[in-house]
Amino acid sequence: MSMKEIMKGHEKIKKNILITGRPGVGKTIFILKISEQLKGIKPAGFYTKEIREHGLRRGFELLSFSGNKGLLSHVNIKSPYKVGKYKVDIKGFEIFLDSLALGDNAAAITIIDEIGKMECFSPAFRKLIRGILDSENLFIATISLKGNDFIAEIKRRDDVELVLLKEDNRDILQLNLLEKINAFSKRQSM
Repeated sequence: MSMKEIMKGHEKIKKNILITGRPGVGKTIFILKISEQLKGIKPAGFYTKEIREHGLRRGFELLSFSGNKGLLSHVNIKSPYKVGKYKVDIKGFEIFLDSLALGDNAAAITIIDEIGKMECFSPAFRKLIRGILDSENLFIATISLKGNDFIAEIKRRDDVELVLLKEDNRDILQLNLLEKINAFSKRQSM
């Protein structure tokens, strides 16, 4: 049986779980709570954090679960890649990705926050995401509610479960996701 979909009773568990929702709904906080619950498994991946200066959001920093840091975007850098007022540091982002060795399948679970417009400027990131989606390992990521062709393509995949995060379903979704992770891990270890 392919690990793409694991049977649980009569229900298929998809190993690629993408969390989407409107901006500000708490996708990053949701991912951080999940990663905290999984720290014993040592998931690979990263999350984004706002860079605030004098109380204003000025950009986004990248933080890996293994302690690496990088810059994704900032209002004061030079770059032809831009989302809103933020200029995206593609070269720095790709150096950060290389430092994580995400494509080597070392970790049983990969968690990424987020598959978004800024990240998708990088051809290396798009290739990496396709490789993780095609792997046998569990993949959990946040993904923009709206986006470019790549984001739409990822959401349409048969092996992806797209989950809409809202203020009133965060707690139950966290429990459901942890149950799916446990079921996937048990089937994978058989």
